[in-house]
Amino acid sequence: MSRVARGQYRLFGDTGDPGHSPPGVAAGPFLKWAGGKSQLIRQYSPLFPMAWRTYYEPFLGGGAVFFHLQPSPAVLSDITEELINAYVVVRDKVDELIAALRVHRNERDYYYTVRAWKPESLTSVQRAARVIFLNRTCFNGLYRVNRKGQFNVPFGRYSNPTICDQAGLRAASLALRGAENYAADFEKTLERAQAGDFAYLDPPYNPLSATSSFTGYAEGGFSEAEQRRLASVYRRMDRRGVMLMLSNSASEFVRSLYTGFRIVEVTAKRAINSKADGRGPIPELVILNY
Repeated sequence: MSRVARGQYRLFGDTGDPGHSPPGVAAGPFLKWAGGKSQLIRQYSPLFPMAWRTYYEPFLGGGAVFFHLQPSPAVLSDITEELINAYVVVRDKVDELIAALRVHRNERDYYYTVRAWKPESLTSVQRAARVIFLNRTCFNGLYRVNRKGQFNVPFGRYSNPTICDQAGLRAASLALRGAENYAADFEKTLERAQAGDFAYLDPPYNPLSATSSFTGYAEGGFSEAEQRRLASVYRRMDRRGVMLMLSNSASEFVRSLYTGFRIVEVTAKRAINSKADGRGPIPELVILNY
């Protein structure tokens, strides 16, 4: 596995970039996301490299790691176009987004009306507001689509969800100023990464059992074949000199894919399971090439 000299690179923790949130305002995920990493940041912190050139995150999701690091420059991508549109709007049109969110309300019939809206008929701001509204008011805060790519999560019945977190959205907007966002397959995104760059990879996890899989955030899911393709890309990026940090389930299949790399075990709380007794601390893997 490759070793990368770091002395000439941007140091982790350097807050001199104008994209960082102002003092007293914490930038963080503005969407709830299955498998989000907020709960794991403390365990991840000692594992991040000390310095890098450009940051890449090709499975963006809720972006907890990005918002923790707040790196600039950054290349953020995901296969889900509606998600990336929301990030672009938060970055570039946060005032318009806040105004659009204020008209939404936490009512069951209204929720299903908005869920039925066709994104292609909306402006970029309306699409972003729709995604955030559905995410804040749907069951378990999931983002899941059917085979036709249609959002299909039922109403969540929360008593008083925060639909428009104005301060949080503005902080996220500032953090995103140094980021490039686009919808793309992970392999296409990583084609641009070069020696000295750092990529954090958080793919849909390889399921530990037949009932634990959740890959419905994107049409088509994420099969074992995709896991193998990702491992192949990981090894190619390693040879190129890119620093890589990948999270996945603690399955023997995953371990076998990354033989020869440093593997660290962390503990996460399972948030999604059909049975209540299946929700609890479980091991996860972090695969590093540095």
